[in-house]
Amino acid sequence: MCGIAGFVPASPSPGPEPDVVAAMLSQIRHRGPDETGYYLDDGMAMGTVRLAIVDLVSGAQPMADPTQRYWICFNGELYNHIELREELSGLGRQFRTRSDTEVVLQAWIQWGQACLSRFNGAFAFAVRDAVSDELFIARDRYGKRPLFYAERPDGFLFASEMKAFRAHPGFRFELDPHELKSIFGIWTPLPDRSPFKGVRQLPPGSFLTLGAGRTALHTYEELAVDAPPFTGTPTEAAALVRDTMRTSVEVRLRSDVEVGVYLSGGLDSAIVARLATDLSSHEVRTFSVEFEDRALDESSSQQTVARYLGTRHSSIAISTSDVVENFPAAVHHAEVPVFRTALVPMYLLSRHVRDAGIKTILSGEGADEAFLGYSLFRETMLRAEWNRLSAAERQEKVAVLHPELAHFGSEHRVHVTGLLSQFSEERLDGLFSHELRYQNGRFAQRLLKDRAEPFADLLALVGDTPGYAALSPTQKAQWLEFKTLLAGYLLSSQGERMGLAHGVENRCPFLDPAVVRAAALVNLRFDDGWEEKAVLKEAFRDVLPAEPLTRRKQPYRAPGAAAFQKHRPCYLELVLSKRELAKIDGIDPVFAQRLVKKVMATEAAEISTKEDHAFVHLLSTAVLNQQFVLDQGVGMRTSQTAEMNLTTVIDRRKR
Repeated sequence: MCGIAGFVPASPSPGPEPDVVAAMLSQIRHRGPDETGYYLDDGMAMGTVRLAIVDLVSGAQPMADPTQRYWICFNGELYNHIELREELSGLGRQFRTRSDTEVVLQAWIQWGQACLSRFNGAFAFAVRDAVSDELFIARDRYGKRPLFYAERPDGFLFASEMKAFRAHPGFRFELDPHELKSIFGIWTPLPDRSPFKGVRQLPPGSFLTLGAGRTALHTYEELAVDAPPFTGTPTEAAALVRDTMRTSVEVRLRSDVEVGVYLSGGLDSAIVARLATDLSSHEVRTFSVEFEDRALDESSSQQTVARYLGTRHSSIAISTSDVVENFPAAVHHAEVPVFRTALVPMYLLSRHVRDAGIKTILSGEGADEAFLGYSLFRETMLRAEWNRLSAAERQEKVAVLHPELAHFGSEHRVHVTGLLSQFSEERLDGLFSHELRYQNGRFAQRLLKDRAEPFADLLALVGDTPGYAALSPTQKAQWLEFKTLLAGYLLSSQGERMGLAHGVENRCPFLDPAVVRAAALVNLRFDDGWEEKAVLKEAFRDVLPAEPLTRRKQPYRAPGAAAFQKHRPCYLELVLSKRELAKIDGIDPVFAQRLVKKVMATEAAEISTKEDHAFVHLLSTAVLNQQFVLDQGVGMRTSQTAEMNLTTVIDRRKR
């Protein structure tokens, strides 16, 4: 795991300067505190801050092939590097290190862009061809690792985190009101977007080439959530899931440092921890968060699983004051407005893990998306068949629809039934599954001056996606979860970015391509959505304690708007003052101030979900605006470079 950054000047004069690329790397050194290196020639500069996980001795970057024509900066891990190394060696490729970075480079030289579909990993990387003067950048298929870029009159910039751009001369951040509209509506940026003007993400499953001043963006693998019907028995389906998960965990335990496990107390992390203990030759260490608010706390379930598996368990207690105090730091690393505070405990947990001496962690992310674990999928099935059900059948299914949500309880049954009836027909073409959820997004739009259709860009995306229209409502829901909330929030703001804030790499066994394919095969063959993750439970029924198998899913939650009401941090002034709100481009200060005053004056239990989300969206936007737009980081180019551990410097400039 690492961070990468670089730039290609638009013209030869002035050419790349080493202090600029070093300063860009200094902005993301938290991602790779072990080593720093850069490469520059007359046409470009790029570098890496390295978190040493595989081949601690000889895996330094940037790395070249033996001819020194090709240079690579690599962020991530290639889990099948051993198998690919053997295949490439058989084709005559020679290796000088044990690192997966060299495998990526040699695979790219051997197969070109076709290598990407062979990779099983979490990655973003850049390859420089010093002869053809071309740059190639790519990102993994599910968006586990970030890669941002900016095309500007003075050149092309790229980096693992946008904050690296502030070190480039002349770059200034500006919030993009158009993108805020989409972010507030669907809770995340779209796969190729960011909250800032002129800054884009390389979409998951894509690569970009830059040569002769021209860029070309390509997709190398489309997300596939459909599959032919599985013809085996339920026992065979469980065996398929069990075997693919075992292999997935096994390859993700490949590391030259100790690998730990995040343990939530639920089914997914319990499965990962079970397999890790089976496959490890040493005691496995597990980590989790506890909350002072007992309604949010799952420590009892975590301890039950840890005792059953015999792991060395450690947890960190999180209070509402901890959430409030660390919210700005977490937002700074997330680099995007967020709709809830759940990223903050993960930020604190990763610090706890790093303090314990662990640099690599396994987590259960992706299981709910792959195996239809969210109640959203049950809700979609129910709404799709609503008009074919009797009144009694509707009531029966509504009763078990969202057991985790108080506002879906029995006392609200009449309201819920009416709401589902209202949304039993599609209104937004292709977004049927998420229309009910997106009502919260429509409320958040009132924070913006521009209140035009917030879902226009998402509608265009699904409309342009081949094969999307033919998917079932449940498969469309799954596709939307993969493309939006998973990649744009769970894997990034709440996952990778919080881990790498403290130099901790997270690995996701449920997002192995073979596991995702297996889930697509068996999900709707043996699981009607009402028995949550039926095949997954059956696959591991005999090797887990009863609790994670029998209890209904408890969504991971953290204190919301009420935490800021209780503790009132000094940065709350950013949203209390109309003058401060007016500094945020695109925000309607009148409505925003009205919302904040209402939330601050309302009993915590009476703050609605839509108000809670809108408040956190507004506050995180204000914090982000303060950190990135109002404070442009004067002096950032030199302030931190002296502290970096520069281990590799390649200067091939001829001028």
